[in-house]
Amino acid sequence: MQDILRHLPKMDEFLTRWGEEFSAESIKLAAKRELDCLREEVLRGEREWDREQLRQRAFEGVRARLVELARPFLREVINATGIILHTGLGRAVLPLVAREGLVECGGAGLLEVDRHSGKRGVREKVVAQLLCELTGAEAATVVNNNAAAVLLALRALAAGREVVISRGQMVEIGGSFRIPEVMAQSGCILVEVGCTNRTHPRDYEEAIGERTALLLEVHPSNYRVEGFTASVDTRTLVEIGRRRGVPVMCDLGSGCLVDLERYGLPHEPTVQEKMESGVDLATFSGDKLLGGPQAGILVGKRSLIEKVRRHPLFRALRPCKLTLGALERTLRVYRCSPRLEVELPVLRMLTLGQEEIAERVEAFCQRVSSCWEVERVEGVSCVGSGALPGLELPTVLVSLRWPGKSAEEVSGALRGSEPPVFGRIQGERVLLDFRTVWPSQEEGLLSVLNGFTSMNFPKAK
Repeated sequence: MQDILRHLPKMDEFLTRWGEEFSAESIKLAAKRELDCLREEVLRGEREWDREQLRQRAFEGVRARLVELARPFLREVINATGIILHTGLGRAVLPLVAREGLVECGGAGLLEVDRHSGKRGVREKVVAQLLCELTGAEAATVVNNNAAAVLLALRALAAGREVVISRGQMVEIGGSFRIPEVMAQSGCILVEVGCTNRTHPRDYEEAIGERTALLLEVHPSNYRVEGFTASVDTRTLVEIGRRRGVPVMCDLGSGCLVDLERYGLPHEPTVQEKMESGVDLATFSGDKLLGGPQAGILVGKRSLIEKVRRHPLFRALRPCKLTLGALERTLRVYRCSPRLEVELPVLRMLTLGQEEIAERVEAFCQRVSSCWEVERVEGVSCVGSGALPGLELPTVLVSLRWPGKSAEEVSGALRGSEPPVFGRIQGERVLLDFRTVWPSQEEGLLSVLNGFTSMNFPKAK
């Protein structure tokens, strides 16, 4: 065994072969990793090697590692999970104009320069104007995510003072974002009122004092409280705040800008509704129901927005040019498109009918290789990312099984394909939900499935 190892290629051979295509550092790294693995395999003595087989295997292995080293980790995948806003897969799929705009925004652009005067301007000025037009707010600004928006607003408006919130709204969002902990980090003093299931106007009235800075309303976007319940609606809370001279801030979470009931979906409070109700400040995400990039959006009274923008934390939390470029293009779709359900991918996936999905699945199944056990099954999709909790959307799925392989092995092999394919496991089958698979991705998905052989599956360790 030791003798055969002497025939492994030398480092100079790899450098000579690929030195003009890859950097020397990456070649050395790939070669070291591959040769270490090969030595271990040879020493295990599980197969006989001849010199040429060993050398060919080494060159092929190093080449594959070099390609993988050069390939970006963050790249497009096929989301066949049926989760529309999949946090692990980047939440909202951007509108096509926003995706194309990312390339344009990658170069030099009009970020903080006024093209007419040539002087320095406000980087989110245009986005803020669009947000005001769409929501009816006096002013708006943007930071890098909604957790930052809530933290910054509380820090700028209520540090060292009291913020009153209902116990029924003390939410925890994914990633350990807890309202009480965010409030503590902001430096404000938490004042809980009411009970978990019932809060009344008098609870707020009795809690307001000289040190009260804000009344905070948090929309329960990722859970529902049912049964013996009572809550204070936004207009009533605003009336209490105005009567006592205390601003009302609302954390909307998902940030919906359209009336979903128009599309036969459950009602979700829109940002426009909150502005019409009179809230002084609202915060929400850009990458959930709004359908744009990750961003924390603040809209409301000009005096409050200006105070937020003047806080030192604002600069630390502001978004980059790519975020602003994608967000602007998404908002322009809202302002200009006559058919939002076509141009906004999130809304398109929410409104897809089961019959349309069934037709695509039926045609697709007929083209899948006979090596697979494939059938059409009915099921449900969900929204994800804490938006529209409990909503189940009827769908049709492709059910896959590879003889002799477990569902976990099949799912792992699909994730390891190019492009990576993410489905979900049910029993001994892998399910692919076409609600979240774009028609333009079907040929790529078909190519992955029809290219499968036993070699696609990792060897058992």
